[in-house]
Amino acid sequence: MLLLRCQLKQAPQKVPGTLGVVMGKLQSKLKHSTYKYSRSDGIIEERIQSRTFQEYSPAHMDAVSVVAALNSDLCVSGGKDKTVVAYNWKTGNVVKRFKGHERDVTKVAIIPKSTQFFSASRDRMVMMWDLHGTSQPTQQLSGHAMVVTGLAVSPDSSQLCTGSRDNTLLLWDVGTGQCVERASVSRNLVTHLCWVPSEPYILQSSEDKTLRLWDSRGLQVAHMFPTKQHIQTHCEVSMDGYKCISCSNGFGGEGCEATLWDLRQTRNRICEYKGHFQTVASCVFLPRKSTLMPVVATSSHDSKVKIWNQDTGACLFTLSLDGSGPLTSMAVGDTSFLLCASFHRGIHLLKMSHGQALELQDVAAF
Repeated sequence: MLLLRCQLKQAPQKVPGTLGVVMGKLQSKLKHSTYKYSRSDGIIEERIQSRTFQEYSPAHMDAVSVVAALNSDLCVSGGKDKTVVAYNWKTGNVVKRFKGHERDVTKVAIIPKSTQFFSASRDRMVMMWDLHGTSQPTQQLSGHAMVVTGLAVSPDSSQLCTGSRDNTLLLWDVGTGQCVERASVSRNLVTHLCWVPSEPYILQSSEDKTLRLWDSRGLQVAHMFPTKQHIQTHCEVSMDGYKCISCSNGFGGEGCEATLWDLRQTRNRICEYKGHFQTVASCVFLPRKSTLMPVVATSSHDSKVKIWNQDTGACLFTLSLDGSGPLTSMAVGDTSFLLCASFHRGIHLLKMSHGQALELQDVAAF
């Protein structure tokens, strides 16, 4: 089997005010990637490949906290600049900016098959926006006593679950904007929420090192996974609803892993993905193509994105986004592209290539 490693030289860090934009157009830069192939006969081949890197108009003027895919062309992001931005990552254009939060935006959640979405903030507010509406929020939900750190929309779009560092989860009626359920667990500092597809269950990661499964019917804890050794920073559910991943914080390689769990009967740990050297902040299940094994991706504060064999835990590819600082969030754009938010270089557009081996290329930033 061929093993592929890639080291990418990144473009210089963007400086606010310049950002590679010339006369309103994107700036293209020729970049070189070095690929090392370890052949079965033990010979290592090194090849240099040139490619074009594009710097689009920036989505944000400060660190980006979160990014989510609205559809196959648009993403929605939020950051320290207190704004929510809808961006066309295929054309490199800001579609609309939404302003209303008084502090950093921490999370965004899309209402399925619609142009509406929610944002959460350190100002303790949750706001609902419509891409085709005004730049003002259509709803403002207030109920948490501390920063809101979790948002999840039900598969039928009728309910929204929010979580906070105040140890509480709130369940809202999307149509009326009313809070219909409230639950609190001591020391359960919520870090992320996601709804299980086609189910009444909500997955939640916590700073108390646990992963909880909530039943939205009454908002009760249905299951607690075995406690990990480190804070759980993020969680994600597979599209079929059978598996989930959680991520751990850490430093110097201690912790810094992602864990695959079974959501069906045993709900035991299936696999661990170890190789990052700092906190793993985000994880996603990648779209599966018929010729490929199931794979997952993780992003970390060590400025690296890794792709893993979902079943064996083997690291298939590592991409270093040098100069980007901590990587904060990821989203699947389509079957060929990933979106990756960062502290220092906005949002990266990563292209997934399916050749002899799975590759990632950093092709644009905005």
